[in-house]
Amino acid sequence: MEWLTNQFQGNASVEDSLVYGISRAARKACAGITFILFSFAASAQTAEQSIELGEVEVKAARIVHKTDGLLLYPSDAQKEASSSGYSVLQKLSLPNIRIDEDARNVSTIDNKGSVQLRINGIIVDQAEMLSLDPKSIRKIDFIDNPGVRYGDGVAYVIDITTRRATSGYTVGTFLSQSLNAENGNYTVYGKWNTGKSELSLNYDFGYKDFDGNRMEETAYYHLNDGSVYTIQRNDIASRSRRFNNRVKLTYNLADSTRYVFQASLSGDFSHVPGDFNRKSVIDGTEEYIAIQQDNSRTGSPVLDLYYFQQLTPRQSVTLNAVGTYIDTNSSTSYDEGSPYRYNVDGKTYSLMSEAIYENKLKPFTLSTGINYSQKYTNNTYTGDVSSLTLMHNNRFYLFSEIKGYWGKLRYSVGIGASYLHYRQQEHTYDYWTFCPKAALSYDFTNALQVSYNFQSNERTSRIAMISDAMIRTNSMEWTAGSPDLKPNRETYHTLRLSYSEGRLQAYIEGFYKICHRPNMAVYERTADDQFIYTQRNQKEIDALQTAGYVNYWLLPDKLSVALYGGLFRCFNFGYVRFLISIYQLSGRACRPCPSFRAASYPAIYLPCSSIIERTTILSSSQSGSPNSMVRFTTSISPTSPTASLRKSVSSYACALPIRKSVRLSITSF
Repeated sequence: MEWLTNQFQGNASVEDSLVYGISRAARKACAGITFILFSFAASAQTAEQSIELGEVEVKAARIVHKTDGLLLYPSDAQKEASSSGYSVLQKLSLPNIRIDEDARNVSTIDNKGSVQLRINGIIVDQAEMLSLDPKSIRKIDFIDNPGVRYGDGVAYVIDITTRRATSGYTVGTFLSQSLNAENGNYTVYGKWNTGKSELSLNYDFGYKDFDGNRMEETAYYHLNDGSVYTIQRNDIASRSRRFNNRVKLTYNLADSTRYVFQASLSGDFSHVPGDFNRKSVIDGTEEYIAIQQDNSRTGSPVLDLYYFQQLTPRQSVTLNAVGTYIDTNSSTSYDEGSPYRYNVDGKTYSLMSEAIYENKLKPFTLSTGINYSQKYTNNTYTGDVSSLTLMHNNRFYLFSEIKGYWGKLRYSVGIGASYLHYRQQEHTYDYWTFCPKAALSYDFTNALQVSYNFQSNERTSRIAMISDAMIRTNSMEWTAGSPDLKPNRETYHTLRLSYSEGRLQAYIEGFYKICHRPNMAVYERTADDQFIYTQRNQKEIDALQTAGYVNYWLLPDKLSVALYGGLFRCFNFGYVRFLISIYQLSGRACRPCPSFRAASYPAIYLPCSSIIERTTILSSSQSGSPNSMVRFTTSISPTSPTASLRKSVSSYACALPIRKSVRLSITSF
């Protein structure tokens, strides 16, 4: 439910969050049936060595519980039956993790945040996961309670530890194409090893071209004089195209007993040549055709440097620095009511760096580190929007953590302090935050454990809503940035009871989050009956989630079934008070992997008076069912509640696309 909580914290309005959540589900169905045209890999390698000391190789599959997650040792059978890093993860059936090997995607079932993938401690992307040799995997560290050092919005971390080849090569390709939609992805990769050095080169090209999505909307605007003005917007034609190119060159130098150095240079280039929506607009008594058009180009080179030094058998130092440049040029036009066009020329420079010291003492392991990031953004708006946005962001974070165990009790305690500096012309702030963290886990038996986790840290609004610019959405609505938004504090509590033995893994969990002074959506009506959406720091949002998960291996290492269900409730204590309840049920079977999801989103709005109400229908003719459709109603309220009670319900059920894959691999020694 991460997308929902994010929207109510100001990333979009109440209606936009529902539109985003359901349209994402509808568009995902548009991918239809995907056929993997060809996957080829050839390799010749010799003399592998471990890059880590003090580990014992485990031949059979095994799960070891830790304070912050699980340590998994894939069996030889699981590795033999896998062709990439994604397929290995898919066979492990990790709790709360959804693996889509064909789409090369790892996501969360509970939607608490993103999943960060690492190989030997280094963050990786699709190319590294595809080129990973499953036979080289030694263990997988699954962290379900990552600290702030892993980044904002990261809910789970999967760190794969591998052996390293001293000589040889690996080359391969992965090509996929949807059968009933113009959507494809093509990857070519190569890796060469000699002595302590490894050189890899990856190229990825992807495209999509959808023209079957439709939206029908009826909006009711409550004007200052008490009357209601109605506008209908119905899509009669649409097209969405995107082309992506990515190339990455990586050099790695490693000595298993001393150090690891890695340097990678990558470039991402995307092009939206011309999306459009042609709408039939009924504005009062007037009916006409309106056209919305978007095109953009984005280029982003990234330099990533990583260094690990083993000082002593128990002490180590890790250094990491990432420099990024993003250049974006976009143009948007929409002629509802009157012609409106604006252009954006955006440039962003950022530097993120980190230094971590670790000492494995006898009673516990001590980790301490420093994280520093700096970003400069220059966005120039021209056309019907005239604005220059110059933003400076700095963040300094200092943290320390100890992990250990005492009998059957495992513990982790950490403290941190962060400093944020922000400046945009005359708008500025300095924000200090104390960030404590604690985790306790007790083993009743080898199979039954109970754990509690607590964490508090700061959260910063998305840049898009900080920009000092005001943009027209349609003839009645505007979106205005709020450069005076401040960061907010978030506090998490998680209580979990888990069971894992043999073929069965299960847990029940309670999760509670408190967001103090978050940025939340606000709609304001002007004297001339225009409606402005912006964000303000408001009182509080609380989120409560209860969930259960069970996974059972029908055939060990080959076929498992899993079921996840939960209830999510969001309590909004802002200008508009409301309660959102989400009921979710999902399941999967691996392997093969059919999946299903179902969810219901009832919303009860506490007493308030709406200023905008919408009825929206989303449909797509490109999905497996030509009649796939979802309908929902939303209401937008002003900053001061008055009187009335409303309840709206929206729901959807979606079967994930069925994909067929054909793979060919050749191995030579």
